[in-house]
Amino acid sequence: MENQINSNQNTNQEKLNFKEGKYATGRRKKSIARVWLKKGSGIFYINGKKMIEYFKKQNIQSAVNRPLSLTKRENEFDIRCSVKGGGISGQAGAIIHGISRALTEFEPNLKPTLKKEKLTTRDSRSVERKKYGHRKARRSFQFSKR
Repeated sequence: MENQINSNQNTNQEKLNFKEGKYATGRRKKSIARVWLKKGSGIFYINGKKMIEYFKKQNIQSAVNRPLSLTKRENEFDIRCSVKGGGISGQAGAIIHGISRALTEFEPNLKPTLKKEKLTTRDSRSVERKKYGHRKARRSFQFSKR
């Protein structure tokens, strides 16, 4: 049983040869995504899993495909991502940023369309730190009159 699993993983690695592809890094909140992009048939792997298996929610799957759908290149590129840190939405945002940066490296004429949708810019919003004397960043403790 273990031999079958290991052989399946080896075949996935053999199929995904990205030497002639482009590399880009995407970031969002605490997540960092390393994205490799090459001409292909639309295969999409995130951390060794297919994108449908990694992101179960349909809205996140469509958000991750957004840079490709805006440029009308859904089935033209094979994508391999390695993501770490943060939660699901942060990882999805990092992948979107990485894909759009890799697409602009591949085809520089796509940059205006991706920039108009604000996909090439890093979203700098992050969690505000907790302050002392407060319950959260801005939420105070409940006031007691007596």
